[in-house]
Amino acid sequence: MIDVYSWATPNGHKVHIMLEECGLAYKVHPINIGAGDQFGDEFLRISPNNKIPAIVDSDGPDGAPISLFESGAILLYLAGKTGKFLPGDVRGKYDALQWLMFQMGGVGPMLGQAHHFRIYAPEKIEYAVNRYTNEAKRLYGVIDKQLARHAWLAGDSYSIADIATFPWLRSWKNQGVELEDYPHLKRWFDEIAARPAVQRGVEVLAKERQPLQTDKEREFLFGATQYQRR
Repeated sequence: MIDVYSWATPNGHKVHIMLEECGLAYKVHPINIGAGDQFGDEFLRISPNNKIPAIVDSDGPDGAPISLFESGAILLYLAGKTGKFLPGDVRGKYDALQWLMFQMGGVGPMLGQAHHFRIYAPEKIEYAVNRYTNEAKRLYGVIDKQLARHAWLAGDSYSIADIATFPWLRSWKNQGVELEDYPHLKRWFDEIAARPAVQRGVEVLAKERQPLQTDKEREFLFGATQYQRR
């Protein structure tokens, strides 16, 4: 059994989708980041960076439990555990890994900033909104170009690179993007969205997440609490 400490965010959904795609048994433990659950001592023991998701696999690689944080590391672990969604040949593996790193280093951070300055910032800073909206569009263009040549991000096979990237693009409207402007990406997006395991994965904890409503919730996510040394 895999215990999943998570919330209904793009990074959380990466792992939810992977678990569903792999057919692994798991139990979800909600970490309500608007309520400050991510700062609890128990969670920090398995996720010292106070970010979701994190997992504990009671059946680790040596038969003992293993805990992991960082969604990309978790995807790689689950791919290794199951032998799924990461090509076995050396060239194919590194094709998938470079696109996974593209998501981790580019798509997630930049689209996250686009969300922040377009949706959550207490004041609209035109420079920041334009910077991150334009970067979002650039990244969509990179993906669209790749998908004009290949069925999936890493070539001919659906992989952890696709699983990692898809949840971040579900909020394209919030990023100032129109999917119709990226036809190859849209084809790929629609194919992934139609997969039953993906549909199950994005529903995990979705009903528990509510829009930010209070100053306390904003403080936990964006205020000084986030930056305290622990």
